[in-house]
Amino acid sequence: MDSAWDELTLAFSRTSMFPFFDIAHYLVSLMAMRHQPGAETVAWKNPLSSWFTAMLHCFGGGILSCILLAEPPLRFLANHTNILLASSIWYIIFFCPCDLVFQGCSFLPVQLLAAGMKEVTRTWKIVGGVTHANNYYKNGWIVMIAVGWARGAGGSIVTKFEQLVKGSWKPETEEWLKLSYPAKVTLLGSVIFTFQHIKYLSISKHNLMFFYTIFLVTTKITMMLTATSATPFAPLEDILGRMLFGWQHRFLSCEKKSEIKSSFNGTDSSTSKPTADTSEKVKKQHTKKTE
Repeated sequence: MDSAWDELTLAFSRTSMFPFFDIAHYLVSLMAMRHQPGAETVAWKNPLSSWFTAMLHCFGGGILSCILLAEPPLRFLANHTNILLASSIWYIIFFCPCDLVFQGCSFLPVQLLAAGMKEVTRTWKIVGGVTHANNYYKNGWIVMIAVGWARGAGGSIVTKFEQLVKGSWKPETEEWLKLSYPAKVTLLGSVIFTFQHIKYLSISKHNLMFFYTIFLVTTKITMMLTATSATPFAPLEDILGRMLFGWQHRFLSCEKKSEIKSSFNGTDSSTSKPTADTSEKVKKQHTKKTE
């Protein structure tokens, strides 16, 4: 039974991402680009700018990881097959007659299938980034985590830089500043695979890839079906936030309560004194009259 399981997970870890999983990744990335306000207008008025933005959406993680490792950022252009494949998908999504491809890809079952396959590619990118960084910095686990994170979810950084150049960047939409779910889950995967690579986790890589991918696909499809933005990390983040940072909030709240209480007591004493003084004055006037 164990050998059969190992053979299954090992065969899964050796699955090639080209072409079907790469097509799903390009499809989901370019559909997200198409849903951006004004993207269709830009594609019709300036196709070259739209194509360049599309390539950043498709290959942004690889570009950012190359920048972090001081490699040529345009190395992705050497893979002519993937460039032609991504360019073809960009063309049919934006310029297909009657928007047939866009309408078909907006169908929920197609979205679920493509999103699940894209999450599979996320695992392969994280593993590839960690392994590639280890070739430069042997057991440099911080660098390995950073490059794996960039390879798996760095496309948003590169595309935001492109928006900054065009003058359409909005800081409040930057997902790495507020850590959206893809950034969080990619960071978690990068940490896990880095620790496994430097032998801090006693689990084989193919088993870890299988379990992590199942988690990614299941969580993504569940979030899409339920149409919710709640992430599975929310309860853990709340607990850790209370443990690590909640004590300061409680300390400040206690200080505020004590200040309010002391100020309230001070006003009571100040208001009670005039009443006592007035009562004494009334008593003296009354005794004078009786005399």
